[in-house]
Amino acid sequence: MRACDRATFATLQRGDAREGDARGAEEAGAGCAGWPYPSLVLVALDHDGSPLLLLSGLADHTRNLLADNRVGLLFDGTAGLAQPLTGARLSLLGRVERSDDPACRARYLRRHPDAALYAGFGDFALYRVAVERAHLVAGFGRIHWLTAAELGFPPPAPALAAGEQDLLDRLNAEGYGARLAAAGDGKDGKGGGNGEGWSLTGLDPEGCDLRRGGYVARVDFGRRIQDPESARLELDKLVRPQGGPGSSGPETLNSHSPAPGKSREGEM
Repeated sequence: MRACDRATFATLQRGDAREGDARGAEEAGAGCAGWPYPSLVLVALDHDGSPLLLLSGLADHTRNLLADNRVGLLFDGTAGLAQPLTGARLSLLGRVERSDDPACRARYLRRHPDAALYAGFGDFALYRVAVERAHLVAGFGRIHWLTAAELGFPPPAPALAAGEQDLLDRLNAEGYGARLAAAGDGKDGKGGGNGEGWSLTGLDPEGCDLRRGGYVARVDFGRRIQDPESARLELDKLVRPQGGPGSSGPETLNSHSPAPGKSREGEM
């Protein structure tokens, strides 16, 4: 799930058009009240795994959630597979609320830097999804309903959250994004190679996120961490030269094209 930077977003179509108001009926989707309304959204995940969305109040999905805050998100890890139904995908069910937390906003904009062009517009706001249930399809016959607790999201890491931006600035100045990508297993020209152009956009207890233009990648840590010092230690292990003492490189680097990228089973 953390490897994806977008998702299909489902809300319930509202029915707020007044009788006889043709324009209002058209805007609200005449005759569609109560129907599922799917749309595409860009997503960032907070440290605890909660999805963060930057939405315009003019969009139908935002108007829908203001009327009923129950939502669904589908994270698709099947892109690039010859048989997509064998790939992993995860549907989240939860309730969405507006968030004015500047840390969440900063985290979202690091994940999606182009969103800074419109994030300050008056109709845009950040929303946070509190996950209640999930439906995991890990392939044929591997289907599970899960509670939020069973998803295994990490507990809050306030020290890491407080020091994330400063550490990212130092790591990118030292070329860690390129070093992680170059040491990874992406050899398709989209990720890996010499790592040129990649930068770190986020750190969380389970790993780190990278971006190069329209491509994103995910590197998982060998263990969960709680503070910037532990994050730096894990990253140093990952960028150690191949064949170095106790190192095998970031084998969990997964590159993703502008379509939701390929994920391994269990990484949704």
